[in-house]
Amino acid sequence: MRLGINLGYWGAGMDGDNLAVAQEADRLGYDVCWAAEAYGSDAPTVLAWVAAKTERIDVGSAIMQIPARQPAMTAMTAATLDSLSGGRFRLGLGVSGPQVSEGWYGVKFDKPLARTREYVEIVRRAMTRERLSYDGEHWTLPLPDGPGKPLKLTVHPQREHIPLYIAAIGPKNLEQTGEIADGALLIFPSAEHLEDTALRHIRAGREKAGLTMDGFDVCPTVPLALGDDVDALADVFRPYTALYVGGMGSRKQNFYNQLARRMGYEKEAAEVQDKYLAGDKTGAAAAVPHSLIDRTTLLGSVERIADRMAAYAAAGVTTLTVAPAGFTLDERVAALRAGVEALERAGLA
Repeated sequence: MRLGINLGYWGAGMDGDNLAVAQEADRLGYDVCWAAEAYGSDAPTVLAWVAAKTERIDVGSAIMQIPARQPAMTAMTAATLDSLSGGRFRLGLGVSGPQVSEGWYGVKFDKPLARTREYVEIVRRAMTRERLSYDGEHWTLPLPDGPGKPLKLTVHPQREHIPLYIAAIGPKNLEQTGEIADGALLIFPSAEHLEDTALRHIRAGREKAGLTMDGFDVCPTVPLALGDDVDALADVFRPYTALYVGGMGSRKQNFYNQLARRMGYEKEAAEVQDKYLAGDKTGAAAAVPHSLIDRTTLLGSVERIADRMAAYAAAGVTTLTVAPAGFTLDERVAALRAGVEALERAGLA
């Protein structure tokens, strides 16, 4: 099992340390460094900066939002980043959510599966450097009866095939991801529930495409916090978990809340959401079950983290992405080093 890191959003308060964290991960042998975007920092700019300041580690978007860019623009960005980084770019895509898609980008959040499929087809077609034409429900290239002509990408990516990942949570999205992508970006993964909540759906998509799981990258992100008091460490992540389970989306459209319910926390997820949407964020955080946090993070001593890593590997994870927690750069670097040590102790390096 490989290790990655996730820097999250630039502008979240740790910017001064993020580059140093990425460079330390590069030195330690981490496989990939991901950066996110929502409605603040954009992922490609951050990744270009990190790529320029590192030597070996891959850089990946987790995610570049589909409603933010036309697919041809995404192909241009991916090809450029792959070229500039010397073949170290991984393209992670996702539809975001209805609040961001419609509120920030002005793009209707409808038919997300069909949009994602067409988007991926256009991106892949553009990166072949053949003349681009496409006739779909959501995109038509060139536009008919106009001056547009089929054009081809002028930038040469370093590699013929840039790995393409999709952020997926729901069963249908996971199945389509298995069918059309090279990897899946997962959030709030529980090793104990991974087969039922994700892998069986991904596997069904692979089978639909006549493929196996060989070469497919199962890539969940988990916070990693080093320390002796597991309960206290878990409490640090209560607001984070409550935000996603309770407030990331509307009452009817919260994919993370639905995931928690599929993991067996139906009553607890409802309570967290009720409190969060009522404005009681403290109460929502307190209502998050300790076991939900513990199962979806790496907490405690190196030995305990190693045991959890072994469980993830046994469940089918191929790249475990960690978000190293800490209030200082030294604490985050210590968490990074603990990740490597734990991987070695688990016999997974």
